[in-house]
Amino acid sequence: MRSILVLLLLVTSAVTSQNKNVNTKKGVAVNGYDVVAYFYNEPNEGLKEFSKVYEGVTYKFSTKNNLDKFIKNPKKYIPEYGGYCAYAIGLKGKKVSINPETFEIRDGKLYLFYNKGKTNTLNLWLHNNPEKLQKQADKNWQKFINK
Repeated sequence: MRSILVLLLLVTSAVTSQNKNVNTKKGVAVNGYDVVAYFYNEPNEGLKEFSKVYEGVTYKFSTKNNLDKFIKNPKKYIPEYGGYCAYAIGLKGKKVSINPETFEIRDGKLYLFYNKGKTNTLNLWLHNNPEKLQKQADKNWQKFINK
């Protein structure tokens, strides 16, 4: 019984530490959207049968082809800033959830944004010097990585 408890604590600790900088909902990244599909300008929800755990986080894909692409090069498709809102990370260094259909591909990287009601942070990002915000977000994100 004691060994089972120790094993459970170790597994829980490992998963928690791997997920702390990834925006997940019920253990799934990007609200279950297919990270590869964004690169074809087609944000789609992924399917359970096409899922892959990478660094303790589950990613879902809309097709087997997209799953295979992810398996070959996961770092290419994983969103910047752990899938948190790029604008909020850049502006205030805060982790804010996203609307998975509000995104930008910039320099071959996926950026996600908050969009609800009258607040579309992608529009704010694009109209407020995105290059400067990106540099600030990169700097701010390091504070989370180094914790």
